Amino acid sequence: MRSIMARQATLTVGVVIVAGVLLSLAFRGPDDASAVWLSGVVAIAVQLAAFSLSRVVGVGNNITARMGAGALLRLLALVAYALVVVLVLKLPAVAALVSLATFFFLSTVIEPLLIKS
Repeated sequence: MRSIMARQATLTVGVVIVAGVLLSLAFRGPDDASAVWLSGVVAIAVQLAAFSLSRVVGVGNNITARMGAGALLRLLALVAYALVVVLVLKLPAVAALVSLATFFFLSTVIEPLLIKS
C-alpha cells in the first residue's frame, strides 16, 4: 500500500512539475505563475486524497466505484478552488482554473495504472 502511494505521489508531482513549467510559459500575465503553482500544490493534495479515498471506497476490484469517488472529490475541489481563487485570493481565474483542471486531467490519466497494482 505504501509503495503504491509513494509511486502515486511521485508520478503526480512529476506531472505537476512538467505541466506547470509548460503552463507557466503559456500564462505570462501578472500573478499567473503564482496561480499555476498554487494550483499545482492543490492538485497534488487533492489527487493523493482522491487516490487514498478510492482505495477505501472501492474495496475489492470495483474500479468504477474507485474512479467515481476520486472524480467526485476532484470536481468538488475544483468548484471550491474556483470560489477561493476568485473571491478570496484575487488570483487570475483563467490561469488558476485551467492549470488545476489540466493537472487533474493528467494525473487522472495515470491513476488507472496504479489502481490495477
